[in-house]
Amino acid sequence: MGRKAGGLYINPKRFGQLHKPCMKEMTMFLNCMATCNSDINACAQQKELLNACIDSQSKKKRNSWGSINYQLQRLSRGRK
Repeated sequence: MGRKAGGLYINPKRFGQLHKPCMKEMTMFLNCMATCNSDINACAQQKELLNACIDSQSKKKRNSWGSINYQLQRLSRGRK
């Protein structure tokens, strides 16, 4: 079913469907680093692609659920 890491239970089904947006760029960068013996200058193009991907992901608007206090107030309203 799940794996245990110390006392923590990890459900592998829950994390199997996660979207990995920059995985291709990360793999290309790590492969370049492995083939070039960790030479950053030789892998500058892959590094720029990875940085561009990460920057574009961080600028996307996320659908916020609000603050934790808002959620607690919303849940407490339903109890009354």
